[in-house]
Amino acid sequence: MLHCQLYYVAWTFNTCHIVEISEMKPDKRRCASSKDREFGGTLGATCIPVFLPLTVLYLLSVSRTPGAALLQWPPPLPPASQLWDPVAAALVLGWLTLQIVLYLLPVGKVAEGMVLRDGTKLRYPINGFHALCISAALLALSVWLGMPLGYLFELLMPLATCAMGLSFLLSLYLYIRSFWAPKHALAVGGNTGNPLYDFFMGRELNPRIGSFDLKYFCELRPGLIGWVVINLGMLMKEVELRDSPSLAMLLVNGFQLLYVADALWNEEALLTTMDIVHDGFGFMLAFGDLTWVPFTYSLQANFLVVHPQPLGPVGAAAIVLLNGMGYFIFRQSNSQKNQFRRDPTHPSVAGLETIPTATGKRLLVSGWWGLVRHPNYLGDLLMATAWSLPCGASHTLPYFYVLYFTVLLIHREARDERQCRSKYGLAWDTYCRRVPYRIVPYIY
Repeated sequence: MLHCQLYYVAWTFNTCHIVEISEMKPDKRRCASSKDREFGGTLGATCIPVFLPLTVLYLLSVSRTPGAALLQWPPPLPPASQLWDPVAAALVLGWLTLQIVLYLLPVGKVAEGMVLRDGTKLRYPINGFHALCISAALLALSVWLGMPLGYLFELLMPLATCAMGLSFLLSLYLYIRSFWAPKHALAVGGNTGNPLYDFFMGRELNPRIGSFDLKYFCELRPGLIGWVVINLGMLMKEVELRDSPSLAMLLVNGFQLLYVADALWNEEALLTTMDIVHDGFGFMLAFGDLTWVPFTYSLQANFLVVHPQPLGPVGAAAIVLLNGMGYFIFRQSNSQKNQFRRDPTHPSVAGLETIPTATGKRLLVSGWWGLVRHPNYLGDLLMATAWSLPCGASHTLPYFYVLYFTVLLIHREARDERQCRSKYGLAWDTYCRRVPYRIVPYIY
């Protein structure tokens, strides 16, 4: 999506692999000028909120056509009766309410975020994995009591429509309330004075209602866990149609559940990501979190309901191996970086080579981060490919995620590069000479 989720999965995207040597100084930068605007500036901020919802509707519609081609003439827009259903609205609001209640539960630890421009730190509940487990238990109980989870397949379009409406309403609320926020609470990149651009990027960095952090809540909870629920609904629909889930459907559900569980298990890492530290909370993140992630990341499972694919044990084993390789690279590189940040004297990272910077921080230049500049992105791409391969090669739609995620990560990497070069200057240039490849060794 062009971020969050457009940088979807926020926890994977930490800006620069550095270790803190001293407390961060409050950010003294001024509001972003027109030359600093991202995503196409005002034009992009005007077009993206129009084209992204249309893209979601297009993908959901095409997934149910016989050809399921990524590039084809769009099928007729469904009538209003198929885009709206009061049951879907009740499910979306009920799901959001459940996740809010789980967020507020006094379980798990509380962690501090990065230093803000006024020198303070916000506190965040680290209980996302608890929310996933409780949601799973409640879902299992509901299915046991006879809830037709497979009905989500029929409701997918109206569910997406309701999520879009919620995203726009939340974005409008965030934009209006930001005018009562103190200046130090505004995001540098979303405070330009241009209403369209600021609505898209988000004016306020960490909007809160009391201690309830709206951005942090939306990043990893309703949409991400909702993605898993939609996948499971597609699996149950397949059981209704064919008496048992296919191997391809089981792989897609398993791979993506692992990814979500990993994100929530490592929820604290989100606090150092670009989404939390740098970007305001506006339409870009709200739509990505609440609509884009659950309804486009579940395309493979949705596709398999209508287009079952044969998959033998040898092919399945190869796909599992590819996903395992991607997950290993993704998790090990992120863990190495996070451990280095927490304790650079830890035996697992104490011997790694670093480059000092003028800011008092050090750049990690060996281990996984000496292989390529973003090894976690490499792991992401391998996993994305493994998620699509169970859908076979006869249709192109399931590979939308791979294509989109490749563009996303290249764009994200370019943003990271600009920010790191601005922060670390000559030290970053030295690092780039030492590690010339950005994501894929010897290729890019």
